[in-house]
Amino acid sequence: MMRYKRVMALGGVEVGAGSVGNDAGEGDGAVIDLRAAMNARSSARVISVEDRRFMRVSLHGSRAGDTISQADCTVVEAGLRTAREQRLPVIGHIVAAGPDVSEGLAPSVAWSRIAKEIVRCSGVIPVMLVVDGPVLSGPSFLLGLADVVVFTEDAYSYLSGPRMVRDFTGTQISGDELGGAGVHQRSSGLASAVVETAADGEDYLLEVLSYLPDDVDSLPASIETDDPIDRPTAEAGELLPTTATGSYDVRDIITEVVDDGVFTELRAQWAPNIVTGFASIGGSPVGIVANQTQSMAGSIDISASQKGARFVGFCDAFNVPLLTMVDTSGFLPGKDLEWRGMIRHGAQLAFAYARATVPRIGLILRKSYGGAYIVMDSVNMGNDVMLAWPTAEVAVMGAKGAVEILHRGASEEEKAEQVATYEATYLTPYPAAERGSITAVVEPEFTRFEVASALQMLGSKREKLRPRRHDNIPL
Repeated sequence: MMRYKRVMALGGVEVGAGSVGNDAGEGDGAVIDLRAAMNARSSARVISVEDRRFMRVSLHGSRAGDTISQADCTVVEAGLRTAREQRLPVIGHIVAAGPDVSEGLAPSVAWSRIAKEIVRCSGVIPVMLVVDGPVLSGPSFLLGLADVVVFTEDAYSYLSGPRMVRDFTGTQISGDELGGAGVHQRSSGLASAVVETAADGEDYLLEVLSYLPDDVDSLPASIETDDPIDRPTAEAGELLPTTATGSYDVRDIITEVVDDGVFTELRAQWAPNIVTGFASIGGSPVGIVANQTQSMAGSIDISASQKGARFVGFCDAFNVPLLTMVDTSGFLPGKDLEWRGMIRHGAQLAFAYARATVPRIGLILRKSYGGAYIVMDSVNMGNDVMLAWPTAEVAVMGAKGAVEILHRGASEEEKAEQVATYEATYLTPYPAAERGSITAVVEPEFTRFEVASALQMLGSKREKLRPRRHDNIPL
């Protein structure tokens, strides 16, 4: 459900025409002379949509086959630099079928300068891109550097093309199979969404931008809503299945709790066992991370950890509070996962939460076991307010697994009795609440009010990390 509607863009001065500046009639923007880029098809201009100003950059190849020239790259680099200096978010449109080989090394050097400028913008201003055609070879790395990327249906991107794949591996594969929009939406996680047109892509990014501030030193603006914060949410609790192994769509719980049922999801089809996206509660923008029991019972694998960590870092960079909804039995077991680095990649999610300084609220819906309990923003990781429904099960593991370890020599009847005892004693939220791991046990109908109250209480939270050059996240 989209909250943002497109209106007519206002004014602007194109870089491709020789300069970059503000909307027509405004004089507080720097102007950069780029006469050398007069022949570039690419452009950069400051745009205002519903009073939200941002820098729209366009990297479109000027040569045959949409290859990019040095002039194209120079325009976009200047636009990004101006956006960073003026603290304006960036929404970019990109079609770049590799550097123009007729210019030799110059275009490759030029697009690398764009990459450097995006890195300089990272964590300072939001940088989001719409891919509306081929983005191939080296310039495809620009997509990996952006905060949010949207593909149109016909867009595609890869580093090494089908011919190179065939020559090196003997595998015959089409360009769409190798790097089509669907591939990046489902398999690589590069695409946060796939849309029909570039205009639809910009609308989606404007929707995301509406939850974000312009820059790292600003707070997100409140979002108007008539949805009362004390609206009962009993229906959210009714969505939980009656059986411990039953699944449900956690997005239904999210839309029940947030303002007006509006939830803007990112990367919905990649790592579907975890859900990430933006909403508002009581008018306050919030980033939401939630285990999705419809996929792999909500267990965490490598992709889910990477997806969650990336989103948590994004929210923390731009002062967006976090709400984490927990229902997971743990990390997904498997030889292949362990060999691929489950420990290292699983630590990314823990790392992202532990370094986050924004207000952090947790809500345990049902299962919260073992290491997954810790990394899903537990109190010990620095969570500010941890709520739990009465259905919450906070433990090292499930009752059956614990009994198999503790009473492995017992008969089946004795094990059944021990399972019942373990469930009654440990699989409730109250032992964790007694130890301080849970702030409060709340009824589902009061969830929205409790979360909104926590957001209000934490609105003045200001936490600073000890100065250092930078951290060293386990990549």
